This record gives sequence, C-alpha cells and structure tokens, in this order.
Amino acid sequence: MQNNESAENYLETILVLSRRLPVVRSVDVANELGFKKSSVSIAMKNLREKGHITVTDAGFIYLTDSGKDIAESIYERHEFITKFFTEIGVDPTVAEEDACRIEHVISAETFAALKSYLNRSRA
Repeated sequence: MQNNESAENYLETILVLSRRLPVVRSVDVANELGFKKSSVSIAMKNLREKGHITVTDAGFIYLTDSGKDIAESIYERHEFITKFFTEIGVDPTVAEEDACRIEHVISAETFAALKSYLNRSRA
C-alpha cells in the first residue's frame, strides 16, 4: 500500500465527502484530490484489502469502523491545527496547508498534550 500519509489522506477525503454527498465514488475522490481516476482506483483497492473501506457493486465507497477511526482522528487533527494556526495569525491558506502536513506526522502523545494545553489556556 502507499505510505500511511497517502492512505490517511484518502480516508480523510472519503470522510469529508461522505458528509457532503449522498454517496462517495472513486470519481468524487479523484475530483476532490485532483488525482487521476486510475490512481484513486489503485488506492481504493489497497484500502479495501486493508479492511478500511468497502465498495459496493455500484461503486459506492463506505468507511469501515477501522477506516472511520483513522479518518476521524486525522480530520480532528487537521481541524484543530488549522484553527490554532489561524488563531495565532497564520494566513488561512497557509494554516490549512501546514495542518495537512503536520496532521500525519504529529504523535498521538504530542497532539493530546497540545490539545490539553490549548484547552486549558483558553479556559
């Protein structure tokens, strides 16, 4: 399978699209990410083999429990880090781009500590 960051991006994208669309298909993921449909098809096959998604005969993509757990964790990091960066004055576009990179490499321990610290300082 592609690296974890790539898999996490696909899962996060499926999660976000599933909140916006009635059903998610490979073409929706390709359009959202700006990737070729063939690349997305390979990624979907890998995610299916790992048990993170199911794909119906009609081509509808659904996150499994494990896929949803990963996607929600990454999405939470993305939203939190983006919000934090914009609050401290980072341009929203830059904040979004930086959060997208950081969300994949920050450890669970560091993210939890950051959240705890910021939540305490905001109280």
